[in-house]
This record gives sequence, C-alpha cells and structure tokens, in this order.
Amino acid sequence: MSHPHGLPDLFLDRSLGRIQVPTQLRAAGLRLTTLAERYGVGPDQFVTDVQWLEEAGRRGEAVFMKDSRIYVNPAERDMVQQFNVRCFCLANRSLTANQMAEWFLNNLDVIATACAAPGLFMYIVYAQGMRRLENRRRED
Repeated sequence: MSHPHGLPDLFLDRSLGRIQVPTQLRAAGLRLTTLAERYGVGPDQFVTDVQWLEEAGRRGEAVFMKDSRIYVNPAERDMVQQFNVRCFCLANRSLTANQMAEWFLNNLDVIATACAAPGLFMYIVYAQGMRRLENRRRED
C-alpha cells in the first residue's frame, strides 16, 4: 500500500501516541508527522490544540485524532473553521494502538475521497465507515 492519491500529508495529534500508531500507518505507506516530531519530545506536551490546528491547516494537512471534543471547544473549532482543517476523529477513545491504526486504514479510501472535497470538515471514524459532523458555525 502507498499514500493514496488525493490524500494530503497527515498530522497526528498526541492522543494517538508517538510510536505505535504512527509506525503502523507509515508501514502502510502513509506520509505523516506527529505532534512530537513537529515540536519536539517534551515541548510537545505544552503545544495547545489551537496552535497545532492552525499550523496543520496552514500546511494543508489532514488531521487524525481521537478527541472529537475539539469541535465543541469554541477556540479550537474557530481554528478548524478559519484554516479549513480536515479532521478525522476516532469514534471510540478506548481503542488499543492496533485498533486505532486499523480503523484509520479500514477507511483510508473514504478518507482520501473526503479530502478531495474543498473546505473544512470533521468526520467521526468507526471500525467500518465514517460519519460527517455538521460544520456550520455555532453560536457560543
């Protein structure tokens, strides 16, 4: 397998870990950067979601994470909206590293297709399939 055509480079939030999930996704041919790789081990623990969301959006990266609450936090949601961040969030926060990687890989074709659409979005990723969250601006 290789990085699918149309899929932008990926950015992985710290919630997916530094080693196991990134290693499995890279073994499948995906191009990605982890939060720890971008900001350094140690300093990565102090990088806010607002900061990395803005940078991922500016770079045109799609984001893999496991915390969909990012979309209900007004400051974080604003970064997603302002920088057209394309987010893919696991539906279950209690998965093992193997399961996390498997769920993303199971949906890779659908993820790549979704990334071909312009603009921002957030998808909830399940073992088999995804569900798009509404991306309209909410009143706080």
